[in-house]
Amino acid sequence: MAIQIDVNGTDAQGRVFLTWAPVQATIRWTGASGAAMQDVILSSTGAAAGLVFDTLRSDRGQGTLALTLPTDGTPVSFWIAGEFQRPSVAYGDAMIEVADAATGAVLSTTPAMVRIRKNGQTLSPAERDRYLLALGSLNAKGQGAYRDFRDIHTAVADREMHGNVGFLPWHRAYVLDLERALQAIDPTVTVPYWRFDQAAPAILDRDFMGESGPAGRVLFRPGHPLDSWMTDGQSGITRGLRFPINNPANVISESQTMALGGPSSDYGGFDRMEGNPHGSAHVSFDGPINFPPTAVRDPLFFMLHCNIDRLWAKWQWVNRRDDPADPRAYAPPSPNRIGHHLGDTMWPWNGVTGGVRPPTAPGGPFPGTPMTAAPGPTPKVESVFDHLATVAGDPLGFAYDDVPFELPVAVVAGGP
Repeated sequence: MAIQIDVNGTDAQGRVFLTWAPVQATIRWTGASGAAMQDVILSSTGAAAGLVFDTLRSDRGQGTLALTLPTDGTPVSFWIAGEFQRPSVAYGDAMIEVADAATGAVLSTTPAMVRIRKNGQTLSPAERDRYLLALGSLNAKGQGAYRDFRDIHTAVADREMHGNVGFLPWHRAYVLDLERALQAIDPTVTVPYWRFDQAAPAILDRDFMGESGPAGRVLFRPGHPLDSWMTDGQSGITRGLRFPINNPANVISESQTMALGGPSSDYGGFDRMEGNPHGSAHVSFDGPINFPPTAVRDPLFFMLHCNIDRLWAKWQWVNRRDDPADPRAYAPPSPNRIGHHLGDTMWPWNGVTGGVRPPTAPGGPFPGTPMTAAPGPTPKVESVFDHLATVAGDPLGFAYDDVPFELPVAVVAGGP
């Protein structure tokens, strides 16, 4: 007999990718014929990353779980997640180990990856280079799918994504769309974030996102994956620093950002972050990144916006604002504008063009992933709120290194 573990969201190559959000799994004997029972212990082993287990969907998983398996092959369900603050560095550095409870003999091991968005300043060289290689491949000297992302974020689409309450959900979807495109190239990649209220010299370096040289021309080390970067028919990246490289950008701090919602922690106050820190981070540079219609020419854009999304995710967690039905978790559009209501589908993924929408819809429907069915091919504003599915629905398949999975007190253990 042999042990078989099946984890929801396993990809076509049999690879298991996890975040902090628990997913359901089953374990069973194969080739079994008896009716007896056997006790086993599930545990997490690996070089770096950690896993937690439970018999219910909870935020109280442990590093080991005792189960009794029928030897007739009947599957037994359990839940598995990454252990908070113990993310992976590479695929397979987290292992699901199954041992005989009586003898301790190892019966099976299943490799996995706790795939988490991290602070770009702290990435290992291998993590950094995998991201850069995937990003360079997506650009393909201006001939790759990055063109669609560039064509989405233009002046004609400004009202879809800026100046209103949908700014945060729209950009959450946009960053996730890019991340899924990168993962189609290398499934171990996530978009790292640039925490712009802290010094990040390792990010603004020739080995990573490039060093600003004479006239703002970004310089890379020889052989760098972005050295052949091209957008809009122009080669290279222009980015001049308006702040010392060993200082934060010209933005308010994270604690000040968290306080924007006021004493009641209202989204209607928090979304002022579109101005500062968001806008202030953009205009901490000279070059295309400081102007919305051209900002995506610079691939640093996505690390900047990954941090904007992390700040929203952290604000949601701290204030329990994951539920779009909560009137303090969102606000009515002002001015009243299609695409910014909770039930509105978001352009360009809805494919709607003309009238009040832009004339084209680059990129097609929102890409799927084996990890989750969310947010669907035509996501609504409300579809991207609860990124770890702490309230309802499916998680979005990403998590941040400093934002844990935590269920509301009112959620009954063993819920969705």
